Amino acid sequence: MRIMKVLLFSAITVFMVVTSLKPFNSQRRLESINPGPGVTQIKKLSDYFSELRGTFGDTEVYVLEGKQQGGCALIVGGTHPNEPAGYATARIIVENFTLTKGKLIVIPRANTSAFSHTQPLEATPRMIRFLWNGREMTIGIGSRLTNPIDQWPDPRLYRTVTGQALSGSEQRNLNRAYPGNPRGTLTEKIAYAIMQVIRTENPELSIDLHEAAPEYTTVNAIVAHDRAIDIAVEAAMMLELEGIDIGVERSPKEFRGLSHREWGDNSETLAFLLEVANPSQGRLRGRTDERLVVTGLDKFYLKAAKAGRLNVPYDENGLPLKLRVWRHLKTIQMIIDTFNAYNPDDSILLTGLE
Repeated sequence: MRIMKVLLFSAITVFMVVTSLKPFNSQRRLESINPGPGVTQIKKLSDYFSELRGTFGDTEVYVLEGKQQGGCALIVGGTHPNEPAGYATARIIVENFTLTKGKLIVIPRANTSAFSHTQPLEATPRMIRFLWNGREMTIGIGSRLTNPIDQWPDPRLYRTVTGQALSGSEQRNLNRAYPGNPRGTLTEKIAYAIMQVIRTENPELSIDLHEAAPEYTTVNAIVAHDRAIDIAVEAAMMLELEGIDIGVERSPKEFRGLSHREWGDNSETLAFLLEVANPSQGRLRGRTDERLVVTGLDKFYLKAAKAGRLNVPYDENGLPLKLRVWRHLKTIQMIIDTFNAYNPDDSILLTGLE
C-alpha cells in the first residue's frame, strides 16, 4: 500500500511539473522575421561558436550586402528583450533596408532565451502590435535576463569574466557578460559568440540598441568606447542640427562586462550603445499594458515631467514606440554617415530610412 501511495504521489508530481511547463514552453515560439530584399545570407550564432548549436542561446544572424565592396557594421538588438525598440529597430533593418555598398550584420534577438519569459512582477505584456510604414508588426517582449529554465541557479554574488562583483542574478544579463567565456554559463557563451562574430567579420562599427526609463541618468544618449567617442560627438552634433536632442557619454573603464566597453577593448571595432527613453520600463509608471508600451503615454510620467523629475522632454504626446525606433534608426544612420565622411573607401551606404 505504501509503495502504491509513493507511486501515485510521484505520478501526480510529474503531471503537475509537465503541466506547469506548458505556458513556459509556449513562449519559446517566437514571431517570424521576414528577411527583405537586402538580406543576402542568413547565418546562426552557432556558426561562429558551435557550442551554442541546439541550445536556446542560438539565434539568427542576418547579413545585408551591397554590390560594391566597402566597410562593415554590426547592429545588435534584443540584448534586453524587455526593451522592445532595440529588437524592433534591428528587425525593421532586416525586413526593409538595402545596401549599395558595404555590409551590415544584424542580430535582432541577441539573447533568444530572454525572449522566452517576462520579468517577474513587472506585468509586461507578452506581445505588442504597432504600425511601421503602414504595416502592422507583432513584437515579442521578454525579460532583461536569460530564462532561469536555461541557466540556474543564480549565485549570491556574480563575478564577471573581467572580475567585477555584481548581484547574482546579473549572471543572466547578457550586457554584463562580455567578452564572454566559451566554457562559462549560457549567457557567457552567447556573449563569447557575439565577440566571435566581431572577431570574424571585423566590423568597423558595432552598435548595441537599448532603452531606459525617462528618469534614468543615461537616456536619449550615445555611449561610446574611447576610440569611438569622436564619431559619437560629431554624430550627436549633426543630430542636434536636425532637431534630435541626444547626449554623449564615454564608456566608463571601471564598469566591466558591457558591450560598449568590452567590444572595443577586445577587438578593433568602434563600439557604441544607444539608449532611448521608454516609460514602460520606469519605476514611476502606472498600469503596464500594450497601450503603454506602444504609446509611451502615462499620467504619472506627465506629473513627474511637470515636477522636473525626468531627464527627457515629456508631454501629452508620450514617447511612442514608433518615435523610439525612429530615433535609433536616425542615430545609426548618422553614426554610419559620420564614419563614411572620414573613411570613403570603407563607407557603408544603406537605404530604407524614411
